Amino acid sequence: MTRKPLFIIFALAAAAGLLLQAMRAQSDAELQFSIRHYMVPMRDGIRLHTSVFTPVMSSSGGSGAEQADRLPILLIRSPYGLDDDPALLKRLNTSYIDLARDGYIFAFQDIRGRYLSQGQFVMQRLPCAPHAPNCVDEGTDAYDTITWLVKHVPNNSGRVGMFGVSYGGWLTAMAMIHPNPALRAVSEQASPDDMFLGDDFHHNGAFRLSYAFEYAAMMERGKTNNLFQFSRYDTFDWYLFDLGPLSNANRLYFHGQVPSWNDFVNHPNYDSFWKEQEVSHYLTRVTVPDLNVAGWWDQEDFYGPVKIFETLEKHDTRHWNFLVAGPWNHGGWAEGTGQKLGRIDFGSDTSEYFRQSVEAPWFAYWLKGEGRLPFAKALTFQSGANRWIAYNHWPPQQGIEDRKLYMRSHRRLSFNPPGQSDSDACDRYISDPANPVPYRHRPVEETYGPGSRWYTWLVEDQRFVDNRPDTVSWETPPLKRRVTIAGDVVAHLFASTTGSDSDWIVKLIDVYPAIDARDLSMSGYELMVSDEVFRGRFRHSFAHPEPIVPNKVIAYTIDLHTTNHSFLEGHRIMVQVQSTWFPLIDRNPQKFVSNIFLATQADYQKATQSIYRSRAYPSYIELPVVQ
Repeated sequence: MTRKPLFIIFALAAAAGLLLQAMRAQSDAELQFSIRHYMVPMRDGIRLHTSVFTPVMSSSGGSGAEQADRLPILLIRSPYGLDDDPALLKRLNTSYIDLARDGYIFAFQDIRGRYLSQGQFVMQRLPCAPHAPNCVDEGTDAYDTITWLVKHVPNNSGRVGMFGVSYGGWLTAMAMIHPNPALRAVSEQASPDDMFLGDDFHHNGAFRLSYAFEYAAMMERGKTNNLFQFSRYDTFDWYLFDLGPLSNANRLYFHGQVPSWNDFVNHPNYDSFWKEQEVSHYLTRVTVPDLNVAGWWDQEDFYGPVKIFETLEKHDTRHWNFLVAGPWNHGGWAEGTGQKLGRIDFGSDTSEYFRQSVEAPWFAYWLKGEGRLPFAKALTFQSGANRWIAYNHWPPQQGIEDRKLYMRSHRRLSFNPPGQSDSDACDRYISDPANPVPYRHRPVEETYGPGSRWYTWLVEDQRFVDNRPDTVSWETPPLKRRVTIAGDVVAHLFASTTGSDSDWIVKLIDVYPAIDARDLSMSGYELMVSDEVFRGRFRHSFAHPEPIVPNKVIAYTIDLHTTNHSFLEGHRIMVQVQSTWFPLIDRNPQKFVSNIFLATQADYQKATQSIYRSRAYPSYIELPVVQ
């Protein structure tokens, strides 16, 4: 290789500097892109609609021709349809602006069977078995797309990154099972992992009714999004009265034409159908650097990205596996400022910080060889204290004490265990499936309909159910000093029911001071920090449900998931338990039936629920308290 004269090197460096300045100078104006649309062929001959946006010099930068520098490609695959060009350009100049300013070619693709792409759509298509002949999946489609883009898109560097949120996050996870050699970095964001244990369609076997019903209807009744048409604005009443038992869904509305609903009916337990869909089952090695992203108040997929991170961490010999968790709802980091979620103010622009200081440097490091990694292993936002903290491990391994916060008499919580010798000491309530507890303030608008508050329901004030007779709460006195938790929160309930099946919903709540001088409108606010539902029939096995013996005290261990939160001085810690959470979770008949999807109206019955708090049966929440 011959050496270039120094004056040419200096000239090239100066030109590159002017080019970078020109791109940065467009921060107050829209970046410009040339746009090409392709039908990219897959190995089985199916073609996928793909739009490629290549940055061009602005008029202030001179020629308006495509940049001479070779740029990495960022691939975003989606089942939700490519917007028209102005909408995509708007996204490149808003949500993706920090990446766009750094200089990337963006490729957006409709996945197989959706919108303008050919083929048949299959909800979360299973990965192909290794070396399976003539098999295609979302991983092979990503592989073939990357091969084609690198070969045919002008001025690309041969390096590709991939990211996406929700289904797009899952598509990213699929691409890294057997990655294309050109795929050099990914960011799996809010990907589901297990649709029976913790993500969109079930939590601990309890069916997520309103979301699953509406999502399946939207995705599987045509190639484009098709919202279900409700006859009531308040879907709480629609699900309770118009739908009724789940057995009415096919009879009255779907008529067997929605594949996912048929799968729900035919697979009510954790069988091979669900186990084979588990993403982490296929993650036996870290194949490409991965930035996992989760939101503490993600109303759809919080379980998934954390589980994927934890699974990959077992194999991360090259330090390629990273986690960011912030104060966001589903995908909240990808748009807006992130200073507030609902009425909760986090004191800084957390989403902008992520996009500017984490996501953009991440891809610049791996795809361009620029800068450095933005943090060590895990970066989490500590809500309450409202600050970012970097960790070498997540959950933290140092400076944590697992402390038990006990339910006590007179609706109190205490770090001191109960002293009552009376094994019958308990708090009781009656759970009635005919009058279920709403999961959010009514009216419950359709999930993706106009004015829907689905996106922020996890931060809604819980006082709207605090005094219902079918909900029981315990709380500490006002804290004299802050209690900060970092890691996994676990509920340990000793409970009985007069029925033969039951749901147990547990919430960990931060209760604001009765008079909050910082913001009077937040006085007494009850903010959920962690929450989860557990379906009692699965207490021994998710694959083999069993009836509950009526009136027998049973120990339940319920994972409320990982978090990082500070309960400040003057706040109180509350624990709330109930047995319905409607229509987010379908109503448990509270009488054991082999398949709740086939239950009839006659199967639903009232039950008396007892939460024990005695020395023999000490119900408590286990908290990872920072020392």
